[in-house]
Amino acid sequence: AVTRLQDEFRRRGRRTRRLRVSHAFHSARMEPMLDEFAAVAATLTYSPAAIPVLSNLTGRPATDDELRDSRYWIRHVRETVRFSDAVRWLADAGMTNVLELGPDGVLTAMTDDILDQDHTAVPALRADRPEPDTLLLAVATLHTAGVAVDWPAVFTDTGARTVELPTYAFEGRRFWMAP
Repeated sequence: AVTRLQDEFRRRGRRTRRLRVSHAFHSARMEPMLDEFAAVAATLTYSPAAIPVLSNLTGRPATDDELRDSRYWIRHVRETVRFSDAVRWLADAGMTNVLELGPDGVLTAMTDDILDQDHTAVPALRADRPEPDTLLLAVATLHTAGVAVDWPAVFTDTGARTVELPTYAFEGRRFWMAP
């Protein structure tokens, strides 16, 4: 089945690669550890989320009750990731810009595959690039897509300062003779 899916992706011009992970999360291979995970999860204290959480378990916003229930997290370990459903939910809710806050740009690429051209998705971090440069590029890219950025806050304590730009390049004067 995996080879058939890889062939279909190649036919559509998409790349595939195997994930390098220590465990096969979200699969039946997690069954042997679920009881131990459940025992640990039951001892934790859960607090309400400080920001809205879009659940990859359901593909919709998670409720505080769900997030504070250890059974939700047990299901999260075992059940299918509904990332595509979650991204489509965001798009249906009017989302046009995505900033991936993960260790690399894997989800950014997946978001691009799921959505049409009317969005901007950028990673805040890339494994092969310096963190400050990548984050600044992400913020600048979102700014060019219409996201408001507090630039003075971005450059606080960096030594950056505003400078006067020469006006001549932007005056729009014509230098060609009229016919």
